[in-house]
Amino acid sequence: MTRTNFKAGLIQMSFSDDRNENWKKLTQLLEQAAGDGTELVVLPELHNGCYFCQHEDSEEFDRAESIPGPTSEFLSGLARQLELVIIGSVFERRAAGLYHNTSIVLDSDGALAGYYRKMHIPDDPGYYEKYYFSPGDKGYSPVETRLGKIGVLICWDQWFPEAARLMSLAGAEVLVYPTAIGWDTTDNEAEQQRQLSSWVTIQRSHAISNGIPLLAANRYGFEPSPAKNGKGINFWGASFICGPQGEILSQAGIAEDSLLQANIDLKHSEKVRQAWPFLRDRRIDTYAGLTRRFLDEPAEDLAMYDMSDEPNISNGEKND
Repeated sequence: MTRTNFKAGLIQMSFSDDRNENWKKLTQLLEQAAGDGTELVVLPELHNGCYFCQHEDSEEFDRAESIPGPTSEFLSGLARQLELVIIGSVFERRAAGLYHNTSIVLDSDGALAGYYRKMHIPDDPGYYEKYYFSPGDKGYSPVETRLGKIGVLICWDQWFPEAARLMSLAGAEVLVYPTAIGWDTTDNEAEQQRQLSSWVTIQRSHAISNGIPLLAANRYGFEPSPAKNGKGINFWGASFICGPQGEILSQAGIAEDSLLQANIDLKHSEKVRQAWPFLRDRRIDTYAGLTRRFLDEPAEDLAMYDMSDEPNISNGEKND
């Protein structure tokens, strides 16, 4: 049964390739969260080590593991011990030659409540994820936990409003985004600020347009590229929690370990949706073009729409 009020949090950290050291830091912050009364905690994307997708190297597949496996067992034990709902991250080995970037959701009794496989896979300088990960095939389905339905999406997914909308339409009551994003070291300060502002803005817009809270957990700090002549990435941190109107409830700096916490009030989310009824006013009869890559033949696409319930405004009056 969905809880209407609970304390949620996220962890922002820097990472090394010493998994045990990363797990030690995560354990300390999760223990702190539980001690503060937090009940849901989101961890950054690929939190077991450095962001290895800065290059393409078949040896990196040795990092992959099954589900269940070491990471799910580690987080399951902490979830059960601390009575926390934990969203973690796994480089999933599904089968030989088939891998995913996967978020796992451990319920407060330690059970694996569900998981989500990243759908949008980037392939940009420093982010060569298509070499490692197949796109997810589980769709946009929220995971049911004792705190309610959690809509988990991952990093590059956060730039696509369609993903947030579909997760919300499926009943998600909170959106969470485990993330690993940063600056190209050659970008000047003005460009860096534009990118960071865009990142925060697009996610706040998902919260607003769907009327639900959102948590974005990023890593921070410079990680050199393992590739020869690679530039490395300066992960920008700035993790945050916002409410259903996009209001910032808590936000970290760009260079610090942080445990962010905020109260999640689902009754308030319902009040916001009543005042701003975006779901009610969606014109689903006009959205057929969203399934097209590009509308290069608009006349043809217009013919697909059923405009029969459009208001008649030819005489200056609206007919309901």
